[in-house]
Amino acid sequence: MSIRVAVADDHVLVREGIIRLIEAEPDLDVVGVAATFDELMAVVDARGPDVVVTDIRMPPTGTDEGIRAAGELRHVQPTTGVVVLSQFSSAAYALALLEEGSGGRAYLLKERVSDARQLVEAIREVARGGSVIDPKVIEELVGMRSTAPASVLAHLTPRETEVLAEMAQGKSNAAIASSLYLSERAVEKHTNSIFSKLGVSEERDLNRRVKAVVMFLAEKGG
Repeated sequence: MSIRVAVADDHVLVREGIIRLIEAEPDLDVVGVAATFDELMAVVDARGPDVVVTDIRMPPTGTDEGIRAAGELRHVQPTTGVVVLSQFSSAAYALALLEEGSGGRAYLLKERVSDARQLVEAIREVARGGSVIDPKVIEELVGMRSTAPASVLAHLTPRETEVLAEMAQGKSNAAIASSLYLSERAVEKHTNSIFSKLGVSEERDLNRRVKAVVMFLAEKGG
């Protein structure tokens, strides 16, 4: 069964380029097109796409319409994945996109659109409920320093912080156990405690790991 995709971008040439890349894939089907926030929400309501590929800035305000659309869809069409495309490697936008959960959400830079593989794989991933964050945005997150008076990471124990640091390197529980000389059961207990303290305990395991790592990178600077 094809993945049904809606495309939203107010720049005609960019929009048509995205549509051509998508329609070149046998398992992807463009079912709706929009140029504004309101048009996008109307397309979603009428066509019920599996995934929305949207520019981050569109009329009417040209600010964060793509992020707003993703937030609204989390409530009105929770099974619809969203791939946000931006010219800006903004960590703040990425964190806003993930604020209500990382499942079914992707943040890519528009320069990736020229690489069909990057875009179509992101569409397939969010359709499965997964998450994709552009590597350049991850670099932005690494460079950030939290300005909040109290870090959410302050609630973690030293051992939990060590486990999360290992997780941020992409290690599995087995690899973390080996690195920190713990049992896998102990690592699992630590990770569950981390997810609970960071407020990501209600999501799928992969999405919990992604969001916990994003929070770690944003506050600890890698």
